[in-house]
Amino acid sequence: MTLRRRRLAVAFRLAIVIGVLAGIVLTALGPATVTGLLPYFTIQSNLAVGLFAGYAAWQAARRRPEPPSALKGAVTLYITITGVVYHLVLANPASPFAMTQPDRAPGEAVGNQLLHTVVPLLAVADWTLFDPRGRLRPRYALWWLAFPLAYLGFALVRGLIVHRYPYPFIDAGQLGYDGVAVSAVFFAVAFWLLGLLFVGVDRALSRWVTHPPADPDAPVEAAPPAGRSAQPGAMPRADG
Repeated sequence: MTLRRRRLAVAFRLAIVIGVLAGIVLTALGPATVTGLLPYFTIQSNLAVGLFAGYAAWQAARRRPEPPSALKGAVTLYITITGVVYHLVLANPASPFAMTQPDRAPGEAVGNQLLHTVVPLLAVADWTLFDPRGRLRPRYALWWLAFPLAYLGFALVRGLIVHRYPYPFIDAGQLGYDGVAVSAVFFAVAFWLLGLLFVGVDRALSRWVTHPPADPDAPVEAAPPAGRSAQPGAMPRADG
């Protein structure tokens, strides 16, 4: 990564960290508390991408290797799920699982958009622009389902205890466990396909970036002495 790209990557990642922190603080200024927000996938995915972005910024600033692409793909997928589900399912009046959007104070409204729109867009842009290409495999899309499935189990067990569920499509009190199972299968397939889309985009971009620009900060290899072959063991060519 060139010096200019490295600085831009650090700026992107710090913007993600700031967006996550500001979004959670501003949202917590409303009726919800920080502990009351923690059971939501939105908050968990934002915390994950914020911590990862902070670590990746530190790595880039110190000219160290990028974090594993499989892990970055996972957290980017989770924050993308947050944005997509919010806009297409929860805040969409045409959705069967639409939630009534309350009248929010200006600060809370800004926090809501940071967590559901701004941070997901920044995270996808960071993954697209700065992640090394060609390292994702189709099987990763299946592995990445581990966290959403674990979250489903957590939400159902918590619901048995507190009799509240974070989202209407996993509300066993309203849908029953059969209805939750149908929703879970639908969303699992959708998330798997979204993960495969990430893998496909990664492969497509890898064909365009086959020869990344040289890093001007990298040490320059010394040229071989004049009259000596650059390949060890090569015999000088006889003229004539």
